[in-house]
Amino acid sequence: MNRKRSDTRLIAIQAFVLIAFGTAYVISGSPNRKIVHEQILKQTSSVDVPIEREFPNRISPLYDRPDWVSDEELASVLERIVPRFGREQMKPNFIEHALRTWSVRAEFQDPEALSGQDMLLFLTDHNAFLESWGKSIRPLLEEKPSGVRIRWGADKCASYHHDHLLASLTEAGVSIDTPVYGPSRRGDTIRDVIQEALYDFRLDEREVEWTSMAFGLWIPPVRSWEGGDGREYSFDLIAKRLMRGHKRYGVCSGTHRVYSLVLLLRIDEETEILSEPTRNDVWQFLSRTRDMLIASQFEDGSWPSNWPDGETAVVDPLDEPIYQKIISTGHHLEWQSIAPKELLLSDDQLQRAVDWIIRTTLDMSDEQIATRYTFFTHVGSALANWRNVPPDEFWKEWEIEHPYVPEASATEPLQESDSSGILN
Repeated sequence: MNRKRSDTRLIAIQAFVLIAFGTAYVISGSPNRKIVHEQILKQTSSVDVPIEREFPNRISPLYDRPDWVSDEELASVLERIVPRFGREQMKPNFIEHALRTWSVRAEFQDPEALSGQDMLLFLTDHNAFLESWGKSIRPLLEEKPSGVRIRWGADKCASYHHDHLLASLTEAGVSIDTPVYGPSRRGDTIRDVIQEALYDFRLDEREVEWTSMAFGLWIPPVRSWEGGDGREYSFDLIAKRLMRGHKRYGVCSGTHRVYSLVLLLRIDEETEILSEPTRNDVWQFLSRTRDMLIASQFEDGSWPSNWPDGETAVVDPLDEPIYQKIISTGHHLEWQSIAPKELLLSDDQLQRAVDWIIRTTLDMSDEQIATRYTFFTHVGSALANWRNVPPDEFWKEWEIEHPYVPEASATEPLQESDSSGILN
């Protein structure tokens, strides 16, 4: 009898220790979890890349052209992309695009609109994600010993592009100590998302456009790091990967890799992250891209999806839906807004592109905007850049003089089509 009691007591003590250990593991930060894996479980863990910043670097636009984009025109376009989403089954891809455009600081007088903090919470708190999707779906945030991984892919409740969520949070101005709440852990922050992305990076990935942006805005002056596969990676390698292959290859007709390369070039101007030969290669790549845009622009100011074909794109135009031109024109205007003046198109070409994209956006119905919402966020970002003002700051000032009126502003919540935004 006494032996049976002793066994029961021993089992109870062991169970208590296991529960206590498990609880401590779950709520601890990633440094403590790595100690557990290395010293207790004898598993190799990653080495954290030092990050000196509390907030990511911000690459500001270089120009202010009120003669191209008036306050009224900018407000009219931004009003079309105010994030008025139905709260059920919000797609991460839509929220990511809205957040990178409007920032974590965004506030709207319209009570139906998601604030920047609302969008941030949806992307970084598993419980907030469940409120929108229910408990039957796979988590967006995957807890790993080396950090927090973002689930991505074609699943509509996943982030569509690799590291797009991280890049969007970064461009939105999130701090490195912002909490990230996964399904079971409470000690993680944005730092853990970055470290996992660094650990998980491979050069042969299908997409590196957003990886390069996130790393470039967070980790300099660090220029190279060791990945989870033991290989040394660097911004030189990433830049070369972005330049590889025909210019039409890549997301959104190849425009995202152009934006990423311009971003790396601008970062390199502040903190040297590229070798001189690679910097020269990037400059030449972007110069050739500019020349292709000069030759491939239609008379109305738009660019087609086959813009890398140069003059042939105009002489023998594709029969393609208008949203393809919206993608190309909006994205090209966006990277041009942060490019050094030596890489700019002529004022005439840029103004014609701006006129076309404003006119086309304002001609769209609410349903058309909702269906291609992600594409139009790039239009809003580009036009705000050409006024050298963040969209959230402009909108806050605009609403002081033009208060929200429910009767005049009432629209149906944006309905997130399964087919929308898949290229962006």
